[in-house]
Amino acid sequence: MPDVMSSSRLIGVGVGPGDPELVTVKGVNALRAADMVVVPVMDTGERGRAEATVLHYVPQDRIVRVVFALNERSDHARREAAWDAAGERVAGLLAAHACVAFATIGDPNVYSTFTYLAQTIGELVPDAVVETVPGITAMQDLAARSGAVLTEGTEPLTLVPVTAGSAVLKDALNGPGTVVAYKFGRLAGEVAAALRETGRIEDAVWGSALGMEAESIRPAGELDGAPLPYLSTLIAPARRDGTRGGKL
Repeated sequence: MPDVMSSSRLIGVGVGPGDPELVTVKGVNALRAADMVVVPVMDTGERGRAEATVLHYVPQDRIVRVVFALNERSDHARREAAWDAAGERVAGLLAAHACVAFATIGDPNVYSTFTYLAQTIGELVPDAVVETVPGITAMQDLAARSGAVLTEGTEPLTLVPVTAGSAVLKDALNGPGTVVAYKFGRLAGEVAAALRETGRIEDAVWGSALGMEAESIRPAGELDGAPLPYLSTLIAPARRDGTRGGKL
């Protein structure tokens, strides 16, 4: 591998949940200033949300599609091999360019593929500077589109990836405050059961494909157990008595 440019930079840019208008000004500037913009794709080759969003701001010839095992959870060796290959590809880009951006849906520090890439680059290119630009998350977008208030006063906010199991979600629902669930589409039936068992289904709302043509936002009470899109998001607001400032 050729020597990496001195002061080469890798910037993880959060591009939001899918609506291109929800990329921050700083995020757009970072994408446009980068020499190349890496977008993660599955090995199926289909265009993902990050790539579709970036194309609103960056020409195709400055976008590099890098395959990640984004949907691989059981085959650890295959996932590690994909991360290694992606890291090598990005390290090669850093050898040829002073600044490379990596576009990730949501925020680069919240359940993002960028975390693993940054760790790999830290080993392959220890002199590279790694930075992040925050992005709007799916829970913020769903709250805005549905009118669900995420937190008031002293309420805690718990974010749970349901890929960790529905038991983790149920524990969170039995606690105080608002609970947000990510990646629950394949376990929609178990999520609905957990909401009903804990008495939290009445005010809960779920959404998928936010800001896109296939957008769907529905009360959680309509969950019938049928699988939903993998990246569905759920908000179960804290129990409130309707008093203004009651949680202060």
